[in-house]
Amino acid sequence: MTGSAAVVGGGIAGLATAALLARDGWEVTLFEARADLGGRAGSWERDGFRFDTGPSWYLMPEVFEHFFRLLGTTADAELDLVPLTPAYRVYPEPTDGPPSAPVDVVSGRDEIRALFEQREPGSGARLDAYLDSAGEAYELAVSKFLYDTYQGTAGLRDREVVRRLPQLAPLLTRSLESHVARRFDDPVLRQILGYPAVFLGASPATAPALYHLMSRLDLDEGVLYPRGGFTEVIAAIARLAEAEGVTIRTDAPVERILVAGGAARGVRLADGSEHPADIVVSTADLHRTETELLATPAERTYPERWWERRNPGPGALLILLGVDGELPQLAHHTLLFAADWTQNFDDIFGRETRIPDPASVYVCRPSATDATVAPAGSENLFVLVPMPADPSLGHGGEDGTGSPAIEAAADRVIAQIADWAGIPDLAARVRVRRTIAPADFESDLGAWRGGALGLAHTLRQSAVFRPRNASRRVDGLLYAGTSVLPGIGLPMCLISAELVAKRLRGDTSAARLAEPAAAGA
Repeated sequence: MTGSAAVVGGGIAGLATAALLARDGWEVTLFEARADLGGRAGSWERDGFRFDTGPSWYLMPEVFEHFFRLLGTTADAELDLVPLTPAYRVYPEPTDGPPSAPVDVVSGRDEIRALFEQREPGSGARLDAYLDSAGEAYELAVSKFLYDTYQGTAGLRDREVVRRLPQLAPLLTRSLESHVARRFDDPVLRQILGYPAVFLGASPATAPALYHLMSRLDLDEGVLYPRGGFTEVIAAIARLAEAEGVTIRTDAPVERILVAGGAARGVRLADGSEHPADIVVSTADLHRTETELLATPAERTYPERWWERRNPGPGALLILLGVDGELPQLAHHTLLFAADWTQNFDDIFGRETRIPDPASVYVCRPSATDATVAPAGSENLFVLVPMPADPSLGHGGEDGTGSPAIEAAADRVIAQIADWAGIPDLAARVRVRRTIAPADFESDLGAWRGGALGLAHTLRQSAVFRPRNASRRVDGLLYAGTSVLPGIGLPMCLISAELVAKRLRGDTSAARLAEPAAAGA
């Protein structure tokens, strides 16, 4: 079946969905509310600095490669991918006095094993077993879970899944935190293995141990960077979508999904114009789609009462800094780990939330790798501080004009980076400054509760328990993006686009779509 399709949202999920549907023969129009494409994977420029405003880790490269091959090309043909060495640097919280010695994490089994042995003698064999298990879990997830629409139970009854149940059960019922703590004692090593939970929108205490599979990506495989920044990924997918015939409309906010006779019939824009379509795919935040874009409670699969029992994942304070002079103390990716790990996550996810202080902080310095993102002799810093998903904390702004609590937190974090990494004059060297906060995620991206990533990957919000990609109340209304299957992150968004294509093809398997025979030619 093909016809006309309206895609709501011009982030990576919307662009990827539009491209795949157009390749399948659908007549596709994509509507993006803002002037620029990208959604969470946006960009901002000032005074010769160009900042990514969202994702900055290029992980799961085979997912990108598979997506590009579905469109008859390859990642190498569309992007200039640079391997990072080290994959990232870690600064533990200083105990007293000078900064702690940085810990460089270099990808590759031999290198990471040597690091673990150095910090915790005798841990190398345990690390090998941990990463072997992570690799097995990753392969199982990709082959049996991530590409399943869960329209039926065939995938869950797969012979290989059933055979692995004795190994899977503990990984689903035990937290990542406890899984790591059973094997390693060194606090920094525990943090290296536990921090990927943040990229899943959860804490190590609430993410299932199954997600130890993430360590296979940065420790065994390595970390890549697309030269030019992640805006180049968005540009590449937009280019491919248009080549497939997709009509992309920016400055076109959707006000309503039109429903008649229990089926989606198109969209109405904020300017009052209506655009009929045989199907609608919303890649907007699922909460906004369900509670604002659909007109009546009878049309809503996930009404407000459903959201009351869900975890939105963390919010974030983003700090974009253009800095005079070089910053060799920071790698391309740098992590600052607070010593009181538990308190940090309680501040974000607990009953009484607050902006953590000191915070565990992520710093991306793309100018270490890419001369195009900052003027000569300057550095580009993207700083992410996980914090509660709470829009009442305020908005960000340029040059200290954001909400007082947000700007005060940014000041503390800049001072923290300066102290922990040994850059005493960092604040004085800042030439460009912008903050982005939970209220901005809510107002600019329609993010539920100002969440920075999407629904947290807790057990009850993962795999079969995550919202599906089709409405149960409105025929012809489908979903993609971070709120639905399979989850958070750019690779997951690409997979969510493929799941829409699979559903429309009637493909209920757990397998990836077959790549064209001439892919990459």
